Amino acid sequence: MNAVSSSPVPIPRGRHAPPLEVRLEVQRERLLNAAAAVFAREGYAKATAEAIAREAGMSKATFYEHFTNKEDAIIALFDASAALVAERMAHATSQVPEEPGAQIRAGGRAFLETLAEHPDRAQTLLVEIIGAGPRAVERRDAMLEHFAALIDAENATAHRRRGTRRFQEHDAHAIVGAVVELASRQLRLGVPASLMDLEPVIERLALGLLREPGE
Repeated sequence: MNAVSSSPVPIPRGRHAPPLEVRLEVQRERLLNAAAAVFAREGYAKATAEAIAREAGMSKATFYEHFTNKEDAIIALFDASAALVAERMAHATSQVPEEPGAQIRAGGRAFLETLAEHPDRAQTLLVEIIGAGPRAVERRDAMLEHFAALIDAENATAHRRRGTRRFQEHDAHAIVGAVVELASRQLRLGVPASLMDLEPVIERLALGLLREPGE
């Protein structure tokens, strides 16, 4: 998730121009950043290919060289944003001891920090994607399933190695669903004041499911 530049750096032309594949990648990234800004500012329903192209400082024809329509653009943006969030969380959990509390804290913090660093893309990832049609909703469901599977796999490893309490059926999905809804609520309503204010809430939620009954 790269921040959207208010004045995009032009791509060199002529003999100093980079290879075609590099130029296309730069164009696509600029368009994705522009799409994130437009979706966040206007909402998916009101956004247009023309507005995205204008935000990127490109022609509408260039937009259509990369995307079929705005649905194609939001799905590409969603996929890229979800992949980065997953990468940041995986890196964070790999840097701490293999202890449930430590990994939950690190993963939750990385999730919130990534969203906070890129609020426009966070808006697409958690809010605007819901209104973008059946294909987009399928992508969202797949992302939630992927995150739940990662959490459940970490719990299974901790259970096998250290006897950590094993999640019951749907526990991992409950964590993911609650965290996503809490973050979405913050982005939509500004409650609580900061995404990072959700960190202790996520920690209590996840660690609570690891406690033995009666603890």
